[in-house]
Amino acid sequence: MEAPFFPIIYVRGYAMTEGERNETAADPFCGFNVGSTMYRATVNRNEPPKKFIFESPFLRLASDFGYRDVYENGADIMDRDWQPPRGNTGIPARSVVIYRYYDAGSSIFGDGRSSDIEDYARGLDGLIQRVRELVCAQEPGLKPEAFRCYLVAHSMGGLVVRAFLQNKALGSVESRAAVDKVFTYATPHNGIDLLGINVPGWLTLDEINTFNHRRMAQYLALEAVATRYQRVDFVHESVFPLDRIFCLVGTNRSDYEVAKGLSRSFVGHGSDGLVKVENASVWGLDDNDVVTRTCATAYAYRSHSGHYGIVNSEEAYQNLVRFLFGDVRVDLWLQVDAVALPEEIDGKNVDALYQFELLARPRGKRWYLSRRVAEEDSPACRTHQQLTDPAAGAGARLVYLSTVFLANRAKVSTADRTLSYSMDVRIRVPDYEVDRAFWPNQHYEGSYLFRDSLVVVLEPPEQAGGDWMVKYSWESKNVGEANLRLPYQQLADDKLRMEVPFSGPASGPSIRGKVVLIAWAWNT
Repeated sequence: MEAPFFPIIYVRGYAMTEGERNETAADPFCGFNVGSTMYRATVNRNEPPKKFIFESPFLRLASDFGYRDVYENGADIMDRDWQPPRGNTGIPARSVVIYRYYDAGSSIFGDGRSSDIEDYARGLDGLIQRVRELVCAQEPGLKPEAFRCYLVAHSMGGLVVRAFLQNKALGSVESRAAVDKVFTYATPHNGIDLLGINVPGWLTLDEINTFNHRRMAQYLALEAVATRYQRVDFVHESVFPLDRIFCLVGTNRSDYEVAKGLSRSFVGHGSDGLVKVENASVWGLDDNDVVTRTCATAYAYRSHSGHYGIVNSEEAYQNLVRFLFGDVRVDLWLQVDAVALPEEIDGKNVDALYQFELLARPRGKRWYLSRRVAEEDSPACRTHQQLTDPAAGAGARLVYLSTVFLANRAKVSTADRTLSYSMDVRIRVPDYEVDRAFWPNQHYEGSYLFRDSLVVVLEPPEQAGGDWMVKYSWESKNVGEANLRLPYQQLADDKLRMEVPFSGPASGPSIRGKVVLIAWAWNT
């Protein structure tokens, strides 16, 4: 196998009814072949969408990276009568394999009844073993213990993947060790909430209670953790490395049309129409069940599914392939050093909520790798107390924004090794409350304490251990070009820490701090 081009196993999301399971069984790629032509540029649904053709994840993986399907003469690799293509002994490493776990739950190929998620997790274990067998048969000299694959999952498919990885009773050690990376689209890692209440455990019809916290704690082997934190969106880093997990979060609830819009109404704001933004990523735990950090996360203005769905989008595809095959990873943070209040309320009992927005995209692209804005209910937030009270700790003043992956395959020429992107950094003026009453004087709701675009250009060393070249500029100082050398601190684990200062107005309400970039070579 040529790293990092390992087999991709796609695990589709939840199909509630028998009809939906039949529709899934009738689709060779379970939705991974669905493209789109519409791009929602604004939150205003009265404005027509832009035309933007995205051919589908499967087709783009085939055209861009040479991946192919594993169907042969109408049979799937799990069918008894499947035979490898003529002249082959197995399947190539660059294969897309669809986990067809709903076939048995359809009335077409099975009894029409859904199964427990534990059964789906065990089936994933068997599929990985089958893929390993066939890839090792095709690739000369590849030993089974060296085999690796990627798991890519939408919605409930991500819970199937986590059950397989986290519950030792649902998979073999060998299969879990073969998983190199996990990518999830809009997965309800902390369950599904309706009207602010978690799906009840007694709702067993069609396995709807799969998204109940208590039920999830069982199949994810997180009973003690769920009792301690009242959440289940955790992965022990000793079970699977958190750095190898990427969660893409949808933020467009308006275009989710399931049940004629009832779903988005019950789930509410701050969601993709089905999954709340705050429930769509995972956190790491150490061996003592202490929370360590969040996984790599990005945000896209896409709905859970449909014409504006998250899987069938250019933004999601670009995040996927950069995560799987990219060259550099950059974690984006904001460190807040100080905030200043309007003079009229300085020193009073003040409460406020600061909103931190981010729009990050590579050079010359119309789409965003990550998009977090207040109008889409996806900004990072901190209270005034968190940013000013020493008792809150330094961690409260360090705000995680997103993670981007960059790839040399997007370079503008063969001689150009640089990787560049821009990030709009915005910090909203909060709605100040003085003595628990809204303070409207001399204050414009929705304006910004800080707003500027940061351009970053990185050039990794040609050999391991060499020096990086990093340049930057704020667009307000220098438009369209990074012209300032950015010094970096070399961390112990071969990561770079870079800091770019920012500050708001010199007087009145203001904010001051640093954009913190943690970068390191990826897929080395």
